[in-house]
Amino acid sequence: MTQALPAGQRGLPVVRHVEMAVVKDTLHAEWTKLRTVAGPAWLLAGTVAATVAVSAAATAAARCPSGTACPVDTTKLSLTGIQAGQAVVAVLAVLAIGGEYSTGMIRITLAAMPRRSAVLAAKAFLLATLVLAAGAIAVGGSVLAGRILLPGHGFTAARGFPLESLADGPTLRAAAGSVLYLVLIALLSLGIATLIRDSAAAIGVVLGLLYLSPIILGVVSDPVWSHRLERYAPMSAGLTIQDTTGLRGLPISPWGGLGVLAAWAAAALLAGGLVLRLRDA
Repeated sequence: MTQALPAGQRGLPVVRHVEMAVVKDTLHAEWTKLRTVAGPAWLLAGTVAATVAVSAAATAAARCPSGTACPVDTTKLSLTGIQAGQAVVAVLAVLAIGGEYSTGMIRITLAAMPRRSAVLAAKAFLLATLVLAAGAIAVGGSVLAGRILLPGHGFTAARGFPLESLADGPTLRAAAGSVLYLVLIALLSLGIATLIRDSAAAIGVVLGLLYLSPIILGVVSDPVWSHRLERYAPMSAGLTIQDTTGLRGLPISPWGGLGVLAAWAAAALLAGGLVLRLRDA
């Protein structure tokens, strides 16, 4: 005989089915919005192009003349383009929700899908997935550019610079971490855009948060404050994931630095989600 469920549990399968349907419908709606406009595709392509182009330019400009010591982290050098690609990722993430606020589309979105946290979660998931794919292509192209260009500029195996390869543990960590770095930048930007609700202002805040810290580091003479900025500023901390040499001298470990950026992204998403729930669209 089949044992009957208690009264309080009989509705659980139905509730779970409804919740799954809501999640599926929300993801489908957000995916439809992303793929039916040209902007996201162009910005993803721009992320790849900017990252690979700047990385290739940086490696092409590097030189290690014979007879001189070259204390260069070639893996980090090859991933220089991430600093340019992140700006395009930030714009993409801000427009993912900021564009809806500027056009008033957000009211239709929230009327059709009243669970606001589900809307933000769907945007974050799809954005992270797209940036993950574009970031993997961009990082792969950057590493390939370094592998091709650096040996011709004096960075040879005979001088202690083996060919860059993802089979090398530190290089793989730097490459995979750089992809995750771009994903976290996207989530940070999405959270800030949800909080501010204005695309131009949100882009300004994100880019200022990322690029001002290295400028400040260049003018701050106090070693204590300089150390704190390197440890806790999102860009400075997050990009330590690319370091493969001199790790003991870093202000924070590579994975620890990426964890700091993850904390920034989580805080921005939580704050943005709270504002989305409490304020009218």
